[in-house]
Amino acid sequence: MARPALLLAATLVAVLSLSLAAEPGKPPRLLGGLEEADALDAGVRRAVDFALSEYNKASNDRFHSRARQVLRARKQLVAGVNYFLDVEIGRTTCTKSQPNLTDCPFHEEPHLKRNAICSFQIYTVPWENRISLTKSSCRDA
Repeated sequence: MARPALLLAATLVAVLSLSLAAEPGKPPRLLGGLEEADALDAGVRRAVDFALSEYNKASNDRFHSRARQVLRARKQLVAGVNYFLDVEIGRTTCTKSQPNLTDCPFHEEPHLKRNAICSFQIYTVPWENRISLTKSSCRDA
């Protein structure tokens, strides 16, 4: 009776050790640890879009803001995925009554131009179609 459980445990250890093995030239991955993420990754893009949507909803500014660039993206695999994002955002010429934000140019006039560096933490559970903004802070750039 104990042999199948022992075999299962040994197999699990082997699989985990292979999946956590370091790629050549990279440090070993820690289960649940933070790792750098590609800013072009689909999950990162969704997290950035969601963070900016929440930022714009909470803002009293009559203009939308959008990402100028993702400065750093990290992710953490938990019972879902935590994304830790540092994003430079800018104020656009589009007011909140305009629906399409993706093509809005940024304000360039000094009295309307506004840039900020924001740190966002987004928690997603993709298989349940859940996403939430866990933490957010911004400072003028």
